[in-house]
Amino acid sequence: MIGLGTIINVAGILVGGLGGMLFGNRLEKRYQDTLTSAVGISVMFLGIGGCMEKMLAVTQEGLTSGGTMMMIGSFSIGAILGEWLNLDDHMEQFGEWLKKKTKSDGDAGFVDGFVTASLTVCIGAMAVVGAIQDGILGDYSILAAKAVLDLIIIVIMTASMGKGCIFSAIPVAIFQGSITLLSRLIEPLMTEEALANLSLTGSMLIFCVGLNLIWGKKVKVANLLPAIVVAVVWSLL
Repeated sequence: MIGLGTIINVAGILVGGLGGMLFGNRLEKRYQDTLTSAVGISVMFLGIGGCMEKMLAVTQEGLTSGGTMMMIGSFSIGAILGEWLNLDDHMEQFGEWLKKKTKSDGDAGFVDGFVTASLTVCIGAMAVVGAIQDGILGDYSILAAKAVLDLIIIVIMTASMGKGCIFSAIPVAIFQGSITLLSRLIEPLMTEEALANLSLTGSMLIFCVGLNLIWGKKVKVANLLPAIVVAVVWSLL
């Protein structure tokens, strides 16, 4: 069944969110604060690991790095496009709308939880490659694996940041579902170099999400999202 991978992924997020709410309600605020820092550190190192994997290579001459020009170009152009589109504000506005619709006005961290969790589970090569395989081959194995990872992440995030994290299932459903529907158009663009660029820029954005978790909102990560698209286009030029 085409689209089953995204359904499994969304279900994993919902189960993780419900588990996180049950767990988080039993924790005092100081435990939740420390847990948020722990999540932030973990997310940062997930990003660092992904960056190092794509930037560094072992050669006969030793350790070399690459992708620097692509990285600088993609993030510079992506930042300009993101600010022009004002994606960060749009995500927060959607979060505020969800907050009102779910009668969560008393939850001060609802919007931050929604935005942070959404960025964490939507960014990355697994979402794109898995959705394309699901759409073309009906192979949902990558998205099923992602569902397990997202479940664990959302359990911890919901326990520390609140129920807003559960609603990250909505952008995941829209993003991965759209890619699955358009998979035959997108597949030719996803060359090996394009996937490597996407993975590198996605990992850098994940690092920024972790940075915001620990030190507050220092980076408008949503406004940098176009960098992923620019990185893919860069590989085709």
